[in-house]
Amino acid sequence: MRSRFSGSVSNANTSVPSASSTSANRLVLLRPDKKVIDEVYKRLEKLVRLCQHPRLQLRNSPPYLLEILPDMYEKLKAIITAYSSTLDELFNTLYFQVFLNNLINKCKSTSKLFKEAKELMYDEQSEYRRKLTKNSLVFSHILKDLEALYPNNHFSPENFRITKKEAAEWWRSHFDYSPIVPWQLFQAALSESFHIDCRSEFRALQNTIDLTCNDYVSVFEFDVFVRLFQPWNNVIETWKALAILHAGYMAFMTYDEVKAVLKRFRHHPGPGSYVYRLSCTKLGQWAIGYITQDRRILQTIIQNKSLAQALIDGEREGFYLYPNGTPSQSSILSSLVENLPQTHLRVSQEQYQLYCKMGSTFELCKICTENNKNVQLEPCGHLLCKSCLISCQGSGTGQTCPFCRLEIKSIEEIILDPYLPDEDATESSHELSNDHSQELDPPDEGQRHDGAKLPFVTQPST
Repeated sequence: MRSRFSGSVSNANTSVPSASSTSANRLVLLRPDKKVIDEVYKRLEKLVRLCQHPRLQLRNSPPYLLEILPDMYEKLKAIITAYSSTLDELFNTLYFQVFLNNLINKCKSTSKLFKEAKELMYDEQSEYRRKLTKNSLVFSHILKDLEALYPNNHFSPENFRITKKEAAEWWRSHFDYSPIVPWQLFQAALSESFHIDCRSEFRALQNTIDLTCNDYVSVFEFDVFVRLFQPWNNVIETWKALAILHAGYMAFMTYDEVKAVLKRFRHHPGPGSYVYRLSCTKLGQWAIGYITQDRRILQTIIQNKSLAQALIDGEREGFYLYPNGTPSQSSILSSLVENLPQTHLRVSQEQYQLYCKMGSTFELCKICTENNKNVQLEPCGHLLCKSCLISCQGSGTGQTCPFCRLEIKSIEEIILDPYLPDEDATESSHELSNDHSQELDPPDEGQRHDGAKLPFVTQPST
């Protein structure tokens, strides 16, 4: 099989200067050969058969390998079909080479796990079963990453939007439009922008960011990381507080495992015990598992606020008191929510005049026409009031923007500064311009007071 795994990869679609990196040297370059694809299919089919063993009794809850592996098979098959006459183009993409290598390696290692575990694989408490669960999460991440970069079965990194404007600018300034970079290259760039103390911190950081466990960072993984640990200018300190110092953080854990952890605390310390983890179904969002007053174990997905704020609010309300059964650690969180700068957007003269002619104001929410806009949806940048946001989230279309239907990955509370005819043009807040009166299109031509682009930055993504 290895004899077919030779060839060269063009960086034309990636612009990643990674030829000399350690990760690149370890990458086995696959030829555009149908036999290679068939071999991958066979490995996926073998894993499905292993997971179907009646004694394994996999729970049908995310991440469920008996759904993930067939979905992976079908997605890969659809991509291969889309490139059936241009396989060279597909295989000349660094992203696809990294993906396929990783998929092959993960199939091999998971099959080997079954072989080594033997009877222990059927013991839900065994270390082998825990490793299988982690591999399930990794396969799930690999699939979501692939779907983000091949949304219509064609490689479309130019359509992916990094949610946070500052993070998008940072990625663009260091990697241009490359959708994937070796970890070493990413680490070096990050070191230029943030202070990271030691190698062990970098290893821990890689364990958090590299969701697909392939020694690369994709633009999708980067976006997930930034959304979890925003704001960008404090992303490393937030990560340290939430993922290193705080006892409540659980890495690579499923909801079933969270329940098993919390069962130990049902009676002591009891209600208010909690842990939190990355949601495996909604990557980029936090899931908190906690024990209620009647000692049930529930889970909630955080929306419309940061994790730190949610934990502080939850402690005040009596929901989140004992992280992983330990005393309160709110002191770790307080610095993450105190003295945060407010985001100001300034109405332009053009918008002021346009809405005056309509007998309205730009600041007024165009959904309810009662409240002022105070929330910005990301990454599209549309504005509305928080009451309407909550109403939309309660409807069937709550995950997409009510104006453009783009996925809502994050929200930011903002303050709209009204236009004053005699205001100082050099005021330090942002300025919006060319926003359509009905807000049907993303306002992507906005300018700040300093001439820089507004927070609506298109980057490689879905």
